[in-house]
Amino acid sequence: MTRYAYLGLFLIGLGAIVYVLMSAATGKPAGNPLEAFATGQMEKLDFGSAGQPIPAGTFTDTDNTSQTLEVFKGKTILVNYWATWCPPCEKEMPSLGALQTARSGDTFEVVALSVDTVEDVDYAKRRLTELGASNIPFRHAPMDAGDIIYGAGVRGFPTTIIYGPDGLEIARLAGEADWASAEAVQFIDAAIKAAR
Repeated sequence: MTRYAYLGLFLIGLGAIVYVLMSAATGKPAGNPLEAFATGQMEKLDFGSAGQPIPAGTFTDTDNTSQTLEVFKGKTILVNYWATWCPPCEKEMPSLGALQTARSGDTFEVVALSVDTVEDVDYAKRRLTELGASNIPFRHAPMDAGDIIYGAGVRGFPTTIIYGPDGLEIARLAGEADWASAEAVQFIDAAIKAAR
């Protein structure tokens, strides 16, 4: 009888070892290391498109020339698609201005792309200043041109996409956020540091 008890314990132990080894071999692959910094409001960040290149579409830059996001390669950029007719867009703009003040430089920049119509460009420029984001250069990507908007897979406004200096997407957030919050600044700092 004792012999059968030992045999049973041995088989249970062997089964447990096999189970642990199989679980480890088929476990979930390691996630994006920056996901650990997506806390608080940044928990809404979506890493599903990470690694996608910046869209090839164009926008009108501050000097009224047609430009692509390629011009920012070498920097971590936060691209925010916004409009004056979008209350959540306007609500988050002051925090984007604060983030630009806190972190802009050689390694980071906030790129706000207004999707307002061509007729509303002057109003959108004025609103950017009124909303406390005069330190963010006005750039325009009207929806009727839309190649950069649709190329980026933007489905609603505001949408914010963070790209690394290699031009590859890090993460995106659909909807408004407080980009001046400690969690947002912590995430941006981690993204900048990871790019070095």
